[in-house]
Amino acid sequence: MKGLQNSDYLVFILYFLIVSIYGYSIYRKKKKATASASHDYFLAEGSLTWWAIGASLIASNISAEQFIGMSGSGFKMGLAISTYEWMAAATLMIVAIFFIPVYLKNKIYTMPQFLHQRYNGTVAMIMAVFWLLLYVVVNLTSILYLGALAINSISGINTTLCMYLLAIFAIFITLGGMKVIGYTDVIQVFFLILGGLVTTYLALNLVSEKFGTTGVVNGFRIMTEQANDHFHMIFKQDNKNYMDLPGLTVLIGGMWIVNLNYWGCNQYITQRALGADLKTARNGILFAAFLKLLMPVIVVLPGIAAYVLHQQGSFQAEMVQAGEINPDRAYPVLLNLLPGGLKGLAFAALTAAIVASLAGKANSISTIFTLDIYKKKINVDASEDKMVRIGKITVVVAMILAVMIAPLLGIDKKGGFQYIQEYTGFVSPGIFAMFILGFFWKKTTSNAALFATIGGFAFSLFFKFLPNIMDLSFLAPWGFANPNADGVYEIPFLDRMGFVFGIAVIGMVLISLWDNRRGIRPKGLEIDRSMFRMAPAFAVGALLVCGILAALYSIYW
Repeated sequence: MKGLQNSDYLVFILYFLIVSIYGYSIYRKKKKATASASHDYFLAEGSLTWWAIGASLIASNISAEQFIGMSGSGFKMGLAISTYEWMAAATLMIVAIFFIPVYLKNKIYTMPQFLHQRYNGTVAMIMAVFWLLLYVVVNLTSILYLGALAINSISGINTTLCMYLLAIFAIFITLGGMKVIGYTDVIQVFFLILGGLVTTYLALNLVSEKFGTTGVVNGFRIMTEQANDHFHMIFKQDNKNYMDLPGLTVLIGGMWIVNLNYWGCNQYITQRALGADLKTARNGILFAAFLKLLMPVIVVLPGIAAYVLHQQGSFQAEMVQAGEINPDRAYPVLLNLLPGGLKGLAFAALTAAIVASLAGKANSISTIFTLDIYKKKINVDASEDKMVRIGKITVVVAMILAVMIAPLLGIDKKGGFQYIQEYTGFVSPGIFAMFILGFFWKKTTSNAALFATIGGFAFSLFFKFLPNIMDLSFLAPWGFANPNADGVYEIPFLDRMGFVFGIAVIGMVLISLWDNRRGIRPKGLEIDRSMFRMAPAFAVGALLVCGILAALYSIYW
């Protein structure tokens, strides 16, 4: 039944009060303990613990597109969509071992700052403006709009009102600075995981009851029997979902570019660790990796359960939208079956995921604008307090813009997950190439970086529209092209990213070597082997993550 009962509202109000009071208490302590320095506000420098960093990474990452979109993908294609979560766990290990030491050793606090320090101001300013536009127009709007739609489907509250309330709640948290965000995210993750597990428990129980038994273990066993095709991680080329997850590409191809760019070259994410020392940052990222291993249990299994129940005759009307089955309705349909109180907990979990993501994104927008545009181009002599004030104003302005333009973008028509991937995927191969060579090859020049930025985008567009120009069926035997509904052979999205990344790297190497011959000597970063040494405890944890991943892919290949 759609709508919340009084017990649900009580649970949700309790969640709201806990987060608000705890956040305010941290803010008061922070004001007493330190002046409102910009690094303290934007980065919570030196004050986040490993568990706060790890929780904040997950809270910032998980939002409505995971709860709704990945559950919908679980309904449609099964466990394979978990590759986005499980490969992220492996990626986080690489970021912790190789990327974070470089950032911390060179005192890098924002991604444009890295580009300015490593290349030049032109590259840094181009990317600063690009990231601001991407974060406001794509990420902030999609989180707000999809979050409001999800909450509306559960509570019946008007979608526009939901957007305003989510924006106000997120602003309230964001204005306290990175420390408030980091520590309130611990509570957000608690509600997110607890509420998510409650929904998964209900879904598995419903499956077992449908087949005359009880218990979540029996429910999971029945799911693997009734929907065996939904429990394979690697798709063969004849699978109807191959274009979304093209076979081994998820293990040795474009999926690495998606994740390494997102987790290692993204202000929104890396900002959580940039204010800590290396040991704390690494332990926080390791904690986030273990939480990532758990996420498919919360966001994918409910979707598969809804698929099994739908195949058995349940939710026939509820899953239909505009005359056809909409997989994205799977999670809201399950939530509406929860009893009073528990539904409020699941509602709080979804809200926590949305608000935490909004707060993290808004803080990153504020950080990039203030430190990389305002301080460098508008008011070079700005005081620390002035920068904090500008940062807070930026948060409010960004959120107002997102609320205004979100309904105009047709986000719900594209599908949230696809909407974000479509627009970020055109630039991520070039950006990642620019970062990875900038880290580890001192000969890389700023001209090469510009080629990766502009050329990467141009080649992404080229491969996107190439099927309209020529027949690509010759790529099919190698798995790099598949026919769409019209019989036109297209290159899978993840493979396109792999091709563009390869071209960007080759182009950067050739341009850099040519520049070196002309006497251009780029500014390399300070790097030595000792930076990458791992503490024994971290090394054991990283090996454990890799071992669990190997087991999961072996079992569900």
